Amino acid sequence: MEIRQSVHVIDSHTEGEPTRVVISGGPDLGDGPLPERLQRFSSQFDHFRSGIVCEPRGSEVVVGALLLKPVQPDSSAAVIFFNDVGYLGMCGHGTIGVLTTLAHLGRIGVGLHNIETPVGTVQATLHQDGSVTVENVPSYRYRSKVEIDVPGYGSFTGDIAWGGNWFFLVEEAPCPLTTANRGKLIEVSTAIREALHANGVTGADRAYIDHIEFFSEPEDELNSSRNFVLCPGASFDRSPCGTGTSAKMACLYDDGKLAPGTIWKQESLLGTVFQGSVREGSDGQVNPSIRGHAWVTGESRLLFAEDDPFSQGIKF
Repeated sequence: MEIRQSVHVIDSHTEGEPTRVVISGGPDLGDGPLPERLQRFSSQFDHFRSGIVCEPRGSEVVVGALLLKPVQPDSSAAVIFFNDVGYLGMCGHGTIGVLTTLAHLGRIGVGLHNIETPVGTVQATLHQDGSVTVENVPSYRYRSKVEIDVPGYGSFTGDIAWGGNWFFLVEEAPCPLTTANRGKLIEVSTAIREALHANGVTGADRAYIDHIEFFSEPEDELNSSRNFVLCPGASFDRSPCGTGTSAKMACLYDDGKLAPGTIWKQESLLGTVFQGSVREGSDGQVNPSIRGHAWVTGESRLLFAEDDPFSQGIKF
């Protein structure tokens, strides 16, 4: 077997949601602003994305993170996040995973770090206890109480909000938010996403809404809310979703239900928790922060053989 490429990766999970950080062996995207490098990645090296996170090396739930040379000298890293169907502007759980990975490698220590993403630079703090606080990009509610008719499932009302990705947030979940109902939750949320697209309902600048989020009362009374988040594709977030929690807090702030500095404890389908809060921003936006833990689960080299028919991933 002749090996065409070897890629060094470190795997971790953040409150249950996996991140695969590409340490070396990735494509040369050149220099310049991160959005330009993302464009090169997607147009010239999309096979690398699918080869890293799709089967047989990955799965639909794995989020990849390609480490790059940062633009600014005071940044600890630059990163492009991706999954089995495409690219993510920002990823909260992934950023926590990246910092935990960099600490594992001995590249950073406790303290504040700038991490560049295609949608802006975020600040993340590695704490003494190993947890990470991510100060996300400015977040806001774009439209409130949007009603959408979903064929076969009835009508749903939700908010459209930006938290680093575009979300449609639905307060009334179609069934209890439990792992036993994950199939039903994926089915209904996928239908909602398709209905939004079919009816031309978008985020700002006609942006595609690729995340659907349901809410309910938490199972643990110490928490504030429980959520289910459909990610791009057909997977759901095992963590409480950093960008989804940011979008939720932006809506709560807009409603006058979340004061700056107040802790919001977002519970996932697995019962894991992100602690969030907001600071007031400009133009009605908020600056959200998310705190959680990640754990390194493995370090390996992914091998790409010359004659492997699935070296670029299995695409369903």
